[in-house]
Amino acid sequence: MSYVFSKTVAVSFDQAIARTTEELGKEGFGVLTEIDVQATLKKKLDVDFRKYRILGACNPSFAHRALQAEAHIGAMLPCNVIVQEYEDGRVEVAAVDPIASMQAIDNPDLADVATQVREKLRLVIDSLQ
Repeated sequence: MSYVFSKTVAVSFDQAIARTTEELGKEGFGVLTEIDVQATLKKKLDVDFRKYRILGACNPSFAHRALQAEAHIGAMLPCNVIVQEYEDGRVEVAAVDPIASMQAIDNPDLADVATQVREKLRLVIDSLQ
């Protein structure tokens, strides 16, 4: 089982971030955090790295349900979505698969939430062009 859903998109890196954020919003997700990995690695290690952004996406309704079902689930939130540009110019968007990331947790209530979040994240990735 893969731990992400991904898609190569035919837009620029910045356009991919904007479009991904927009599509997440359509599915009820907000972006709580945005980590610029390229800038962070340059600042902390003085190394050059490709354009790589981690978007911490959260759907408040599902997060609330998950937190009620499992006390420590916050350690796995928010759902990360990445946008990265490869050396050949390809831009890829990938989202974590909540089912894969939560396999070790034996909680049927949480499994239901993870299944619903998985479908919404899949819709986001599938909608990107």
